[in-house]
Amino acid sequence: MYGIIDCDNCYVSCERVFRPDLEGKPVVVLSNNDGCVVARSNEAKALGVKEGTPYFILAEQFGNEKIAVFSSNYELYGDLTGRVVSIIGKEAPAYFRYSIDECFVYLDGMDHLNRWSSENKAELDPALSSRERGRAELNLQRWGEHLHKKIRKWVGMPVSIGLAPNKTLAKIASKLAKKYPDYRHCCIIDCDENRIAALKWLPVDDVWGIGRRYAEKLHALGCQTAYDFAQHHKTWVRQTFNNINIVRTWQELNGEDCVPNEELAKKKSICTSRSFNGMISDKDTLRTHISNYASRCAEKLRRQDTVASIVGVFVSSNPFREDLLQYWKYDEERLITPSSSTISIVQAAGEVLDRIFVQGVQYKRGGVIVMGIAPNNPIQQDLFDVDAEQIQKLSRLDQVVDRLNKCYGSETIVIGAQQYTQPGGKGKADVFSNAMKQDHKSKNPTTRWSDIIKLK
Repeated sequence: MYGIIDCDNCYVSCERVFRPDLEGKPVVVLSNNDGCVVARSNEAKALGVKEGTPYFILAEQFGNEKIAVFSSNYELYGDLTGRVVSIIGKEAPAYFRYSIDECFVYLDGMDHLNRWSSENKAELDPALSSRERGRAELNLQRWGEHLHKKIRKWVGMPVSIGLAPNKTLAKIASKLAKKYPDYRHCCIIDCDENRIAALKWLPVDDVWGIGRRYAEKLHALGCQTAYDFAQHHKTWVRQTFNNINIVRTWQELNGEDCVPNEELAKKKSICTSRSFNGMISDKDTLRTHISNYASRCAEKLRRQDTVASIVGVFVSSNPFREDLLQYWKYDEERLITPSSSTISIVQAAGEVLDRIFVQGVQYKRGGVIVMGIAPNNPIQQDLFDVDAEQIQKLSRLDQVVDRLNKCYGSETIVIGAQQYTQPGGKGKADVFSNAMKQDHKSKNPTTRWSDIIKLK
């Protein structure tokens, strides 16, 4: 059996942890630079607030409604979801974090869920179905309900849990647990009867692994639900789509377990990009943004114990401003020795920016992509770039900086290239989090001493 634990309305739930007065009230979270709605509470959804709604339209469309609005606070979201994952890690034999708000668990070998004594096991009727025998031997429903209550009590986050013989069906089960309260936050698909009922309920658009383009094609072929798709023959699926991932999705909908386990999988590339708060034309400000994106890529590499050999940078103008000069450019730099060092990757990104920057362009977006990702041990060094001592110094420096930023809050320590010059060039330089537009940002009481809650 597999399971997936999904945080309900993750960003909104994180904001509500320290704002219990918002329970039952409409809440939305905005994207970077307070652009548009990226997360909504159930109450906001009921009002008709759509995902992707620009912030300035909210007041026009819902002027008579009291909607709590928050800027994205990824430092808070990352810390709270990390606490959820730490609880999951203690309750399951093995787990794999799939995204910021989702975590797969592998439930093989959970003998501690056995509610039957050896005498009772011996009395089990051999004629019992696999469904009945499984329910007799393992009470996974109680395990799921207990895990939900524990996470809710210890962290304050509501979660939905789906359990099934494979990952795709587990994702469907979690959707059912989220949709229907009668499941008590944990839904199990453990037999063909439950599987077929779930597939008939789920639109094919919502199947994990089927994107918008494939969903449109399936609709054109008469497949409206997951069950319609699963009823086709495997040969038809292969010939129609010629895609191994779609075939695997079809197999899993039919009860097979074939999506590879990803507990050791690492990302093949990492990208950090943002739209800027306004237009940028000077190179120094653009370089600071690119340096911050590069720094975040380096942090993600270290987090998964990998290094990168290619650093790519792209910049673009605003495609919606046809009155301005249009420009888009990408280039990359290959590192002689693969690295996860913030200094090395920021330096490489700066060199690429020097090559692609064009004076006179009003830039609206930029980003950094690191590729050629490999394990950080051993690192393949170049014959003419062997400086083991320097590599060790950079590694130790990154370890110290990461530890301090974890203890005292992100961006407590940054390199000079990441700091923004104050208007007029006077005053203390600022950090990336303050340079973004975040007029509705909440505090970080779990990661910053300055934001710790004070009780009167």
